[in-house]
Amino acid sequence: MTIRLYDTSARQIRDFAPLKPGCVSIYLCGATVQAAPHIGHIRSGLNFDIMRRWFEYRGYDVTFVRNVTDIDDKIITKAAEQGRPWWSIGYENERAFNDGYAALGCLPPAYEPRATGHVPEMIEMMQGLIERGHAYAVDGNVYFDVRSFPGYLQLSRQELDNLLQPSGDGETGKRDPRDFAMWKSAKPGEPTWATPWGRGRPGWHLECSAMAHKYLGTAFDIHGGGLDLIFPHHENEIAQAKAFGDDFAQYWVHNAWVTMAGDKMSKSLGNSVLVSEMVTRWRPIVLRYYLGTPHYRSMIEYSEESLREAESAFARIEGFVQRVVEKAGGAVEPAAEVPPAFAEAMDDDLGVPQALAIVHTAVRQGNSALAADDKEAAVARLAEVRAMLGVLGLDPLDPHWAGGADRGDDLHGVVDSLVRLVLDQREAARTRKDWGTADAIRDQLNQSGLTIEDGPQGARWSLGPR
Repeated sequence: MTIRLYDTSARQIRDFAPLKPGCVSIYLCGATVQAAPHIGHIRSGLNFDIMRRWFEYRGYDVTFVRNVTDIDDKIITKAAEQGRPWWSIGYENERAFNDGYAALGCLPPAYEPRATGHVPEMIEMMQGLIERGHAYAVDGNVYFDVRSFPGYLQLSRQELDNLLQPSGDGETGKRDPRDFAMWKSAKPGEPTWATPWGRGRPGWHLECSAMAHKYLGTAFDIHGGGLDLIFPHHENEIAQAKAFGDDFAQYWVHNAWVTMAGDKMSKSLGNSVLVSEMVTRWRPIVLRYYLGTPHYRSMIEYSEESLREAESAFARIEGFVQRVVEKAGGAVEPAAEVPPAFAEAMDDDLGVPQALAIVHTAVRQGNSALAADDKEAAVARLAEVRAMLGVLGLDPLDPHWAGGADRGDDLHGVVDSLVRLVLDQREAARTRKDWGTADAIRDQLNQSGLTIEDGPQGARWSLGPR
């Protein structure tokens, strides 16, 4: 068994070889909490949640770190515009991100460090870089000297002579316009921390190098994030960490975007779809199916139609699960192992679309077994399906979904009681052969968003696609 991953730095799929046998260390660039999350933000966390689950299924002990950037230019700007403390903006949106991750079934990270909690580690790293000749302080700013590090731009494969380095206000005294800020000098009205070079605040890139070093050591296995972070963020992280003396990440894995009309989903473009709004319109487990089942390196073009298709596809899986549970008269535990074809797909750069095809094949086989009244075969297929769905975080019988986090047990019980009353009336109409009334009741339930299926044990209902 060998898991293979596409490594951005190598531009190819590589066999995964952990630094420590049996263990995997992952650092994921998490939320910058200047605003509530849209589904493009959550996709990254969800993709790496699936990666983590697969490593754990394969027997690895996973240490998963996902940071929070709780101070940056946008947070400070919003705080000034709204007349609120900067930390209030950050904390409110950090909670919104965590609510979004939880709603879509992402497992919590082992560590979720905030940038502002690690200023001492940043100062230590800057001091080391200045001593080694890779950084310099001027006007209260601390800059990284990109020409001092020969490996700069190997990840993004740009030419230094053609580089345009993003710069912010107050970044004065640079020796080279391509040098980037690790620390920004104090400005009126902004939060600041004391350093040997004067008061100021962290630059965006420094925080991740410092936090990865603290929580995962001088070398770790996988660094993840969205494609948009390759430059400048990840490129600058590498320069800082390696110039400091760390080996840093061995594999670089990047997920693609959620797009709308061909553009990356972004608040600045006004084309974002907030997670908090989406979960009021779509079941969270359906959103997870929609965002998590395309390959992580493939763009997702957002549309209501594609969401409805995802809803219908998941309804076929969920309907099969529910029918077999009813047939079996109780719980069916997941199989100890997933089918070999599913494992082969997941081992090959987390091939979720190919793995999902195995799930749907097992569902079709299970439905055929149900039609043939072959309970044993149907139960066997459900055990396989549950094992596969568990890896993807999509098992509808998992306590996260079945225990009320998705729709609510109390509400489901109330609806079930009301629908049963109506179904009893429909069954009475069928008994007296009043087919018109029976059909009218069924049609009315369908218009209410319910799907009615007649079986040997009577009628059953489920939430239908929109």
